[in-house]
Amino acid sequence: MFEVREKPEMVERALLVRIGFDRRQEDEELSLLEELEELVDTLGVGVVAVEFARSRSMHKRYLCGTGKASELIELAKAHECDCLIFDNMLSPSQQKNWEELGEICVIDREEVILDIFAQRAQTKEARLQVELARMQYALPRLSRMWGHLDREGGGSAGGGGASRGMGEQQVEVDRRLAHKRIDRAKRELAEVRTQRATRRKEREKNATPHAAIVGYTNAGKSTLLNQITGSDIMAKDMLFATLDTTTRSIELPDGQTLMLTDTVGFIRNLPHRLVEAFKATLEEAIHADFILHVLDSSSPEAIQFYETTMGVLEELGVEDKPMVTVLNKIDLIEDDAILSSLEDRFPNVILVSAYQGLGMEELLLKCSEMLGDRVRKRTYRLPQSRGDLVGLLHEECKVVSVDYEGNEILMTAIVPADVAGRLDRFIEV
Repeated sequence: MFEVREKPEMVERALLVRIGFDRRQEDEELSLLEELEELVDTLGVGVVAVEFARSRSMHKRYLCGTGKASELIELAKAHECDCLIFDNMLSPSQQKNWEELGEICVIDREEVILDIFAQRAQTKEARLQVELARMQYALPRLSRMWGHLDREGGGSAGGGGASRGMGEQQVEVDRRLAHKRIDRAKRELAEVRTQRATRRKEREKNATPHAAIVGYTNAGKSTLLNQITGSDIMAKDMLFATLDTTTRSIELPDGQTLMLTDTVGFIRNLPHRLVEAFKATLEEAIHADFILHVLDSSSPEAIQFYETTMGVLEELGVEDKPMVTVLNKIDLIEDDAILSSLEDRFPNVILVSAYQGLGMEELLLKCSEMLGDRVRKRTYRLPQSRGDLVGLLHEECKVVSVDYEGNEILMTAIVPADVAGRLDRFIEV
């Protein structure tokens, strides 16, 4: 039966490699290599050495030239590595060429991210999304993932040709099984998305506003949601600590209810198939009334992380949605000039420390402000005979208080804009 390739059980020592082609991009490439080390550490694989290699041009066989490829293999063997991990994206043929050259397990950045997602996915939806992405990645690599497919079996010396034919036949069987599983995963995902759309319609019918928390992985999104809502979502100092969306309800200072959803973290060079596979998850950002874009303000690469996240939001077509930039981890910044520079750089900024709980009141007030055109807090003086209007306020609005004065009812409520017009003449001045 078709299965996504598993790594050798004893992958414990890895050599990390990035091949660079443009000196002008060296700083960013070195940063990406550091990020890969964090990703590999998240997988639990030991990194024994990190190598940044240069190549004047991109070669088809190994990305770099044959001489440089041999040097890297020798370096891996000198460190007794059992895995070579590239920060570059490798084509199926390049992966195969490297494995044949060094007789060593070779994976790339995309496969690392897919493996992390496979370990972390908890809900049915996330598992389906990861399964789909992994199978789409694995499909063109079938011929190298199963050694038995091109090994010669026993028999006479002349049996090699027949054995090879059987191997090719087995590859085709595996491909058909892979396509079937991909189609099944797509169908099941479509069902999950239909269920999500139904839940969203219910939420919209109840006129409950909604905000999506987005940002670079490890920016502190889950910690922020925990701090605001009193939840206990897993929030660790590691890349992709959480993959599944979590929605919680909070009450804003003006009394209205807001649904807050934490989404999967973004990352530079996120495999496009994962952007596609996680569209259902990121739909929370598409349908939100506004977005809370969380940034790790203590990171020297905050601007690049902001641009990465905005690039993914642009792919989703929501880059112009109302947005609050939440500069998190301000407790880690000692130089006020850095913070002032970031405040000037980004739009609609709120400064917070989710870990210490700093800036939470200001953030909630900003959320109320973002919904200012949706609802109004109003007090109405209604005749007791207008039970229809009393019922309307209870059904369509959030009633804050009810008082009685003679034959009149004083009701204070958070009122949606589409309801407010029907009650204007009863407003208590």
